[in-house]
Amino acid sequence: MPGGRGVEPAITPRLLLRAYANGIFPMAQSADDPRIHWIDPTERGILPLSDVHVPRRLARRLRARPYDIRFDTAFPAVVDGCAEPAPGRMDTWINAQIRSLYLDLFRMGHAHSVEAWDGSELVGGLYGVSLGGAFFGESMFSRRTDASKLALLYLCNCLIRSGYQLLDTQFLTAHLVQFGAVEIPRRRYRALLEAALMQDATFNPEPLAEPDGVIASLRQAADQA
Repeated sequence: MPGGRGVEPAITPRLLLRAYANGIFPMAQSADDPRIHWIDPTERGILPLSDVHVPRRLARRLRARPYDIRFDTAFPAVVDGCAEPAPGRMDTWINAQIRSLYLDLFRMGHAHSVEAWDGSELVGGLYGVSLGGAFFGESMFSRRTDASKLALLYLCNCLIRSGYQLLDTQFLTAHLVQFGAVEIPRRRYRALLEAALMQDATFNPEPLAEPDGVIASLRQAADQA
């Protein structure tokens, strides 16, 4: 969180939460860059929980249960997976300090992971930060087809059932557009964020929904919007 002129304050988990509450999130230029840059985009990506789109092909994949979906069982491994090189992204914004801060947030109950497992192998997932009724999606990765996409659908279902109001995706990507993600101006985002932070949501993935239950929950939320 910018500290103005002079010495920047030490970045702690509490300071990081304050930054999120003010619409700001951290990134590093690369894994080897020790500095943290604070990002406050003029256009912000969000995935409206009242309008999550489930593509037909992905609904079929979900019902086929190609992976075992779990929550919060391998948070450090998910962060490390998100930091791996991937097609179109040979470097990562997750440096050692950022990794350490998010692990602290996880221990505090303010960060969560959704994981896709194939037997004993972690093949994809995502993680993010929880604050009030807002969930800030940080990053996702896939080592197998559709692994992170299915994890995202389970996340959306969990957030809806847990009473969250806002799913922040930071930026808008083609990967997210297929689910209904949109881009909104900073002023509109901050208004949504302020309202979401007033909610007292509790991240609760249990009981884990069956595939048809996930699809039904997302469609019901859209019908009630």
